[in-house]
Amino acid sequence: MARRIVDAGFPLTLWARRPETIHAFTDTRATSASSPADLAERSNIVCVCVTGDDDVDQVVLGPKGVLAGLAPGGTLVIHSTVHPQTCVRLSAEAGKRGAGLLDAPVSGGGPAASEGRLLVMVGGDEEVVDRVRPVLATFGDPVLRLGPVGAGQTAKLINNLAFTAQIAVALDVFAFVDRLGVNRSTMAEVLERGSGGSRAASVIAGSAFDLSGLAQVAGPLLRKDYRLVTDIIRSEGVEPPDAILGLAERSLAILREEGAS
Repeated sequence: MARRIVDAGFPLTLWARRPETIHAFTDTRATSASSPADLAERSNIVCVCVTGDDDVDQVVLGPKGVLAGLAPGGTLVIHSTVHPQTCVRLSAEAGKRGAGLLDAPVSGGGPAASEGRLLVMVGGDEEVVDRVRPVLATFGDPVLRLGPVGAGQTAKLINNLAFTAQIAVALDVFAFVDRLGVNRSTMAEVLERGSGGSRAASVIAGSAFDLSGLAQVAGPLLRKDYRLVTDIIRSEGVEPPDAILGLAERSLAILREEGAS
């Protein structure tokens, strides 16, 4: 995402908790900052990509956090997948400093980012979204505004819940075709092109039906997102999607077992 921004000609300042992360930008015009606050002082748009809610708080708040340096009129963009209420809370903090906030989680992975076709799900004021859209469009297509702050996170979590549920469905399908004597790889191609397909089936087939990588890399993130979804269900008092939750729980159990083996 950062590479797309700087390659599009936008001035870019970088900071990372692991300094070696920004070594790959030595061949660009990007500069580096000593802290999130230092970065924010040099920027009018600050994009945050860290793992979870605690990580976002760590980077955004405090004397060296983004909000300590972001000037009035600036915009903080949260690309991390976190609880919608985390973004609502931080939006209020940003507002006290005259700054705006968008939540803009993404989906598609590294290849989509490098090709500028990430799905970007945005929550926030429409005017702020329009102001930031040229930057988001360097790596995102489409860039979709879902509603007020937090709406982007809600959409991303629903997307991830559906993906998690589809893992169990895909594994059942592949086990079923095994019993029928149908070639798994050929069936995976059918699912990729047919109406019964899913992203999960493609991911599993793309890993040669080895779940270890998915379990180790995606498993912890999917469990985090599942916990966030169930918390939203409780806090909002809405009827839960029981069928999807049941499949998601089964998928997570499989991934947990695979990760432990």
